[in-house]
Amino acid sequence: MSSRKGLNGACSVHEYTGSFIGQSAHFKMTSVCGHVMTLDFIGKYNSWDKVDPAELFSKAPTEKKEANPKLTMVKFLQVEGRGCDCIVLWLDCDKEGENICFEVLDAVLPVMNKPRGTERTIYRAKFSSITDTDICNAMNHLGEPNRNEALSVDARQELDLRIGCAFTRFQTKYFQGKYGNLDSSLISFGPCQTPTLGFCVERHDKIQSFKPETYWVLQAKVNPEKESSLTLDWDRVRVFDREVAQMFLNITKMAKEAKVESVSKKEKVKQRPLALNTVEMLRVASAALGMGPQHAMQIAERLYTQGYISYPRTETTHYPENFDLKGCLRQQANNPYWAETVKVLLSEGINRPRKGHDAGDHPPITPMRAATEAELGGDGWRLYEYITRHFIATVSADCKYLQTTISFSIGPERFTCVGKVVTSPGFTEIMPWHSIPLEESLPHCEKGDLFPIGEIKLLEKQTNPPDYLTEAELITLMEKHGIGTDASIPVHINNICQRNYVTVESGRRLKPTNLGIVLVHGYYKIDAELVLPTIRSAVEKQLNLIALGKANYHQVLEHTLDIFKRKFHYFVDSIAGMDELMEVSFSPLAATGKPLSRCGKCHRFMKYIQAKPSRLHCSHCDDTYSLPQNGTIKLYKELRCPLDDFELVLWSSGSRGKSYPLCPYCYNHPPFRDMKKGMGCNECTHPTCQHSLSMLGIGQCVECENGVLVLDSTSGPKWKMACNKCNVVVHFFENAHKVRVSPETCDLCEAALVDVDFNKAKSPLPGDETQHSGCVFCDPVFQDLVELKHAAMRHPMHRGGQGKRQGRGRGKGRRPGGRLNPKKPKDKMAALAAYFV
Repeated sequence: MSSRKGLNGACSVHEYTGSFIGQSAHFKMTSVCGHVMTLDFIGKYNSWDKVDPAELFSKAPTEKKEANPKLTMVKFLQVEGRGCDCIVLWLDCDKEGENICFEVLDAVLPVMNKPRGTERTIYRAKFSSITDTDICNAMNHLGEPNRNEALSVDARQELDLRIGCAFTRFQTKYFQGKYGNLDSSLISFGPCQTPTLGFCVERHDKIQSFKPETYWVLQAKVNPEKESSLTLDWDRVRVFDREVAQMFLNITKMAKEAKVESVSKKEKVKQRPLALNTVEMLRVASAALGMGPQHAMQIAERLYTQGYISYPRTETTHYPENFDLKGCLRQQANNPYWAETVKVLLSEGINRPRKGHDAGDHPPITPMRAATEAELGGDGWRLYEYITRHFIATVSADCKYLQTTISFSIGPERFTCVGKVVTSPGFTEIMPWHSIPLEESLPHCEKGDLFPIGEIKLLEKQTNPPDYLTEAELITLMEKHGIGTDASIPVHINNICQRNYVTVESGRRLKPTNLGIVLVHGYYKIDAELVLPTIRSAVEKQLNLIALGKANYHQVLEHTLDIFKRKFHYFVDSIAGMDELMEVSFSPLAATGKPLSRCGKCHRFMKYIQAKPSRLHCSHCDDTYSLPQNGTIKLYKELRCPLDDFELVLWSSGSRGKSYPLCPYCYNHPPFRDMKKGMGCNECTHPTCQHSLSMLGIGQCVECENGVLVLDSTSGPKWKMACNKCNVVVHFFENAHKVRVSPETCDLCEAALVDVDFNKAKSPLPGDETQHSGCVFCDPVFQDLVELKHAAMRHPMHRGGQGKRQGRGRGKGRRPGGRLNPKKPKDKMAALAAYFV
């Protein structure tokens, strides 16, 4: 086999010769990175300002775009698929995987060899784990991709896009235009996300409206022997009237002895667990391991792709008859934590797992190969250990124990005590947290025996409010009401945390924020169905019918969108009802923030609102100007924009990151045709402004296609230039007194020359020179004074950034000798010229 990287640098291609359906064949094996395509509105409908959100339900056309354009996945698949005769699809065997199958087919079928006659060229492999047995079995029983399952995913994507975007755009613009301390950059709505939040707020409301009640309990203690006592439970449990409780106390105090009325002994069984599915795994990961559902799912997916466990997205809790349970168990025979238990099971025979639910998707989550803590480390090992213990428990015996119940009478009142003795621990040996708690052994006694009473007293207690929902409880509610799928439940819970609708408290309890509470109360006030689980549950059922081929894709889409369109119009007309609740909890824009920079229209100070999304607000003009997020904003030397007279502000991602000035008005209203909303001075094409790209641009970025390296004139004495598109930062000329961009260009690479002026005491220039003019890329004098890095971004979603990619990048984009190596030197001036038009 030969292996190489594909043209996108992300996917490997493995080539080998073998046989396929009885014929000799040359194989190419490669992969994709999740979905190849994503659904989005066509260009003009992505503008929040120019499009009425109501149009998104039907008028706005959608299109499939590459999910990650940087990966050029379509081009990569077409290059590799060109000239192939057959394609075998090995995507995950769930609805999402089926959808990706057809995305791959759309890319490669046009470039594959045309089939001869009725020759079959498309095959689908069905498998549940990445083991030799499963893979070979799948290859020997190839099927076809399921169009209906793929369509159900298309339907869900379009519904979520149209409904979510319409509601989100409307309520975000409406409320952020009025209130300054919402502390959320997006007031989002989602057909699944909002009912998920609804469950959390419903519990919060129960806690707030809870009124504790006082009740009384009668507690008796008897002394079977001189130095031992036995606490008895009152059969009435509790009473809520103090006088009645006092009466019972007085009656029982008259008795001197407790009489044994009955002694019963029963053998009881605590059943071993059902086989593990996704929802149960997520519940346990949150409740017992302290992992959020999203994090747990990511770890499970990694364990699956590394071959340690079977496919982690499954609703099934029943093993098929032909599943090799003993083979999976043998894999665990040498692990020191459970080797003894496993060896006993293999020698004495395993128990058939309990009959659970068969959803017809994948077998339950099962360990497929042995692992050690050193191999997996941290959370990976903890999740793998739980999955393995759970699997061993499913083939172990039930736990058996003897329960003894003694019933006493003290006067006319009855009391009971219960004791349990384990006779066969069964599965609790491997899952000790399920074991029967050790209790004091009950005294041997028979009916009619009398015991002296130690004490009888009245305990005053109060009812307690429920606690906030745990993630495990929320997952249970979502599953019960059909909100989301086993794959999407973690995403919805993560979304309500990211949007600042809930916070995760100790014990992984979800406490709604003011914003989350007001939103849900507002939905209830306007249209309760927007937050109740009923309507989404009905939609999920329709989507499942599409997957089964029992419902028409277009009809389900049209019908559901029509319902939500009507709801949207009613919501817009009734928004004042939610606004009344907002007014009570949040401050208007004019009363929020602190004065920072002057407005170019009225020349009064605008207020900087730091809460997400950070923005500037002029209360006199009643205008709001959005700003770059995830950084700090400060006034930029009280300098003004030559176009509109607004004071410039400086955005910075920190000392290790990048910074650039911007005009608040130009940032929101691009002054030139070649500029877009959200561009700072480092992308401004003004021909003479001293802060613009035209004056400070040096050369094409050494890493990305369209970026230009721009001098950061505020960075001295630790001078740097930064790409205005990606997170490349070039540090140079440390301790220089002045650095300026010259109007002249380099003869070799056409980048702008740089004039550098050093203090005499700190000059690194040869011959004690203090001034030099040259090209950052080509001048040998500068070669040791330039260092490429990547900006440390505060958040991976920074516009134009590449996530949390940090650290030095000496090797990349450099020529031998340490100098920066510009990409495509001939194109550099063309790239700059495009900005200078």
